[in-house]
Parts: sequence; C-alpha cells; structure tokens
Amino acid sequence: MADPRTHRIRFWTSAVTVAAVLLAVLLVPPLVQLDEQAVDLSRKLLPPSWDHPFGTDDLGRDLLLRCVYGLRVSLLVGLVAALVATVIGTAVGAAAGALGGWADRTLMRLVDAFSSVPHLLLGIFVVALFRPGVWPVIVSVAVTHWLSTARIVRSEVLSLRTRPFVDAAVSGGSGRWRVAVRHLLPAVLPQAGLAAVLMVPHAMWHESALSFLGLGLPSHQASLGNLVQNARSSLLAGYWWPTLFPGLLLIVPTLAIAGLAGVWRDRLNPRRRSELML
Repeated sequence: MADPRTHRIRFWTSAVTVAAVLLAVLLVPPLVQLDEQAVDLSRKLLPPSWDHPFGTDDLGRDLLLRCVYGLRVSLLVGLVAALVATVIGTAVGAAAGALGGWADRTLMRLVDAFSSVPHLLLGIFVVALFRPGVWPVIVSVAVTHWLSTARIVRSEVLSLRTRPFVDAAVSGGSGRWRVAVRHLLPAVLPQAGLAAVLMVPHAMWHESALSFLGLGLPSHQASLGNLVQNARSSLLAGYWWPTLFPGLLLIVPTLAIAGLAGVWRDRLNPRRRSELML
C-alpha cells in the first residue's frame, strides 16, 4: 500500500526543484547577458568558490551562468519537441484506435517501422540533413519520440470504444470522426499529457547526446550537451567541475520532472488514488 506521506514528500521535493529550475532559466538570462562573460584566461579553470560557485571553464568564463543558459536551451528543446511529438502521437493513436480495420493496421505498421530503427541513429540521420541549430534538433527528437504516445493513446481509445457512452453516441447517429473528436479524444488527453511530461527529460537527454556528438546545436552555443563535450579535455587534465555541474543540471531536473509525472500517474490510476486517500 502506498504511503501518503512519502507521496507528499516526493511531490513537494519535485515541485520545488522544478520551480527553482524554471525561475533560474527565466530570471537569470534577462539579468545577466552571456555576452558579458568575456574570455579571461587569468581566471581559467578556477575551482568552485564564493565568487564562482561552479568554478570557471577553460576560457575563464563563469560556469554557473553558462550552465543556466545551457539548461534553458536544453529545456526549451525538450518542451517543444515533447509537445510536437505528443501531438503527432495522439493524432496517430486516436485515428488508429477510432477507425480500426485497415487504417489501424496501416498506422501501427508505420509505428513498428519507425520503432525498428534505434532512436539515436534515426535522430543522427535527421539532424545530418540540416545545418546545426535548434530546430533541426527539435525535429529530430519529435520524429523519434511520438511512437510510445501513439501506442498509449491507441490502447486507451480501444478500451474506451467498448464503454456505454460510446455506444450511446453511435446509436444517436454520431459518425466515427464525431465520436473520436467529441468523446474519445478528450478522454485520452490526460494520458497524452502524462506522456508529454515524461517525454521532456528524455528529449533533453536526446538533445544532449546529439550535441555531445557534435551533431546537435552549434559548438559555440551554450547547451548542457555542448558544455559536457567541451569539458572532456579539462576532465582528462584533472579538472572535474566543468563536467560535473552540467551533468548534475541534466540529471536533477530529469529526476524532478519524473517525480511529478509519477505523482500524476498515481492520480490517474483509480487504485493508486484510493490507496493515497486512505
């Protein structure tokens, strides 16, 4: 049986962490411009201190500020890519489940075809078609991450089609598209929203992996993947902070978002919801 106290602690810890991340990425960049961080080799690779809590990088720039900018870019890519992927997956899954027959088989074979190719390999192929930038990465992540949402939505729609309210709508003369848009689609939106939230950290990791490989964002643009990639030589020389702090800013928000999604999933599950109310 779930422990309501543990549930509340997980929720508030995740919520406070996500709120802190959002405040940092929204407030810090307007207050301090990244261009103001000029190269100063006299401050090269300074360890963490009061003046520089995250230390400095190999060009003497404040690492905390660059990490905040990198987190802002990675989070933006994750949010937009997750939204686009969720829209695509919801449309495909709802159409497959509502129409059934040959449409369902065709759309699911399309999903299986995309699933047969590793996500990272397909993402590399997509970004290789364009110049490095934010939008090619967003397209790459969206194209490779809508599959699970399509399967979830289709499964939910197939379950809802057997409900009495759907039979009543069909008996009242509603066509398939009307039933899908007016009755089935609103019922699956909570599941689709949960899939979108869970997709955000996954998209952030995907963007970071592409940038680390040199195929994502331009190397001069601050993103968490680029910061980790640029810090490899420093790590080999024994300077750990240029790698540690960008990595932490990638892991901590991921865990916090996953924690909030877990609470949301428990609320959607009737059995879990009843346990938490005990």
